[in-house]
Amino acid sequence: MNDIFEKLFRQEHLSRLEAQQVAEQMFEGQLRDSQIAAFLTGLKCKGETAEEMAGIAETIQRKAIMIDCQKENVMDNCGTGGDQSGSFNISTTAAFVLAAGGVTVAKHGNRSISSKSGSADIFECLGVTISLPPDKLSTVLNEVGLVFLFAPHMHPKMKYAMKVRRELRTPTILNLIGPLTNPVHLNSQLMGTYRRDLLEETAKTLGELGRERAIVVNGSGGLDEASLAGTTHFALLEDERITMHTIEPEMFGFARLPIDAIRGGNAEQNTETLLSILHNQASPYLDTVLLNAGLGFYSNGKVSSVQEGISLAKDCVASGAALDKLQQLIRVQKEVA
Repeated sequence: MNDIFEKLFRQEHLSRLEAQQVAEQMFEGQLRDSQIAAFLTGLKCKGETAEEMAGIAETIQRKAIMIDCQKENVMDNCGTGGDQSGSFNISTTAAFVLAAGGVTVAKHGNRSISSKSGSADIFECLGVTISLPPDKLSTVLNEVGLVFLFAPHMHPKMKYAMKVRRELRTPTILNLIGPLTNPVHLNSQLMGTYRRDLLEETAKTLGELGRERAIVVNGSGGLDEASLAGTTHFALLEDERITMHTIEPEMFGFARLPIDAIRGGNAEQNTETLLSILHNQASPYLDTVLLNAGLGFYSNGKVSSVQEGISLAKDCVASGAALDKLQQLIRVQKEVA
């Protein structure tokens, strides 16, 4: 570890193998909290690379409890969090829209670490059990086409870093790679990140981890989602190539609104917001979900453009299909439990 620290202090990047070796020690409980904190802080100060992210993500995934899925073209739309925006749970809401549109979604997430409400908190408020064993989670995924995978249950070895993460109270590389470590083998992905400077690096990492198609998005104001507040930047991984793009809310008929317009609250308040969206109640919250679900359909390859994706998302909400998907998930979860 001393050699690793010296490299980081010299602002030198680690190789993929070096990142794997540190992660192996970290997630086997062989490092002290002070060493974990120094490693995470050193990487953040230096700036993380695709090789470092891939090395740590591969190690975490190798130690994960994997979930069997019989579906084709499975995706996740989990974001990094850490954008400090205080927004409501956008990707959690969009997951129901995506599943209603025929996309199989393995929604990977956690409780809140730096915000008032994480995806796990929302699913619990909705009445979805987050503590099912792996075989039953697999049944739910294959029957419903949507499942919530509670990260601490899927990645028990991550417990060795949790104390440090909570004490640091700042996003680290573990936030950046959380969405990369889904315990289902994903074909496609929509991933939000608070780090615009790492859009291309993160898309490259997704390709190295086996994604056939993916979008990594950063919204105006550093939001780890597509935003109505201004320009949204994203990297598209397609046919083993990465291209960079920008979109504006006006391109799709949405009004430009400040991030405060989608301010969230605690889990109960955000759950009420989610339900209002699935009931197709007009609001900046609904428009934000339609934009992000549209990007999700596009990243999955379900549609050939973001505009087509938004149109499909509107249909899924207006028809009641997204709300039906929520109700189906709750029903099946109770049956298998």
